[in-house]
Amino acid sequence: MELQRAKQIVSNSSVDIDVEFNGVSVWIDEVHEDTNTATVHLRGPGEERTQVGIDDLKEVTH
Repeated sequence: MELQRAKQIVSNSSVDIDVEFNGVSVWIDEVHEDTNTATVHLRGPGEERTQVGIDDLKEVTH
């Protein structure tokens, strides 16, 4: 995923956009431009957050 798209997804938090990290559905909580990473957490139960490379995120289109 590109940095700009990740920032758009975070700013449009009212819209449900399906994003995956290693095949697992996640929410993007925050984008860190300086390190090209994002803080994400799994969809569903559990609020554990982790920092991942934006290049490792994939927007799923149906």
